Amino acid sequence: MRIAYVINSTEGGGAAFPVPAITRVLRQAGHEVAVFALTRRDGRAEKPMRDAGLEVFIREGGRKDHLAAFFWLQKQIALWRPTHIWTSLTRATLLGQSVGQKRGIPVISWQHSAKLRPPNDTLLRLRRNASCLWIGDSDYVTQVTRTQLGIPADRLMCWPIFHARASAPQSHPWQAGETIRLGSVGRLHPVKGYDTLCLAMAQLKQKDVLPPFHLTIAGEGEERAKLEALVRLHGLQNEVSLPGFCSDTGAFLAEQHLYLQPSHWEGFCMAAHEAMQAGLPVISSAVGELTRSVQPGVTGWTVPPRNTEALSACLAQTLARPETLHQMGQAARSYVFSHFNEDAFTKAGQAVLARLAQIAP
Repeated sequence: MRIAYVINSTEGGGAAFPVPAITRVLRQAGHEVAVFALTRRDGRAEKPMRDAGLEVFIREGGRKDHLAAFFWLQKQIALWRPTHIWTSLTRATLLGQSVGQKRGIPVISWQHSAKLRPPNDTLLRLRRNASCLWIGDSDYVTQVTRTQLGIPADRLMCWPIFHARASAPQSHPWQAGETIRLGSVGRLHPVKGYDTLCLAMAQLKQKDVLPPFHLTIAGEGEERAKLEALVRLHGLQNEVSLPGFCSDTGAFLAEQHLYLQPSHWEGFCMAAHEAMQAGLPVISSAVGELTRSVQPGVTGWTVPPRNTEALSACLAQTLARPETLHQMGQAARSYVFSHFNEDAFTKAGQAVLARLAQIAP
């Protein structure tokens, strides 16, 4: 196959960063792959793709100029002449489907979101037959896709988007007298729930009996000004840091003792699983695949999303016993290596390719 892998953008994030690993499975099976991005945005995912040896085509346009993006993609597809179009996220899927139908090219579509916006939900339901195969990036998202979009079982598969790496840096146990380091990695976006986390930190600050702790949120985005204002308002300058985008998440996670993911919703959530890979326990909202991976009292704890009091109470209980963090983190690491190891990742991709080979172009 000659696969045009169409993505929304080269923004650094959960859908774009796994592209090198995904396409490696496709290429190792003997298929040719090139990436087509509908817009650049921050461009942080471009270098890892090129470093992996991928040819990357990027449109210099915006996020909402859909007609211009359609004509650009149609021209690129005509020039590159793929046998298949592989899409990721809603915009890329809808435009990829349109180009695929116009040129008679079969389309394979990822689903990464566990909560589609109503317009996208409607459009994807109406267009569900325009893709010959749909792939959920986790068990949770696959289940949601089945019910939300009405995809029949013979056109829906699961390929978890993450695989644990044994070479990833590992965290170290907390030592008595040490500041407990809390970390989170993600876009500073409303859906990540960092405002709730800052408010929970303000409540924690009032509890004098806890050991010293510090939260670092590694990321950049539109919520920065709001979060910085919350930090100032509640006097959290010594408890919360916002250093910006993190280019080496492995090294960052290895410096922490506990990982926090207070999102309003998630699909798979790469960052939290990377934290588990580093040997960190996780406190997360009870959303997405995290409802399966974060096992209360074993690999971490879950709390209701948008609930400051529940998050603060859970943090207080956990921080009161920092000597237990490393053992829970090791259980978290064991979980991701038993469920999301490299062999399982490769076999899931090979199963998708085997199913695709049975579908007539």
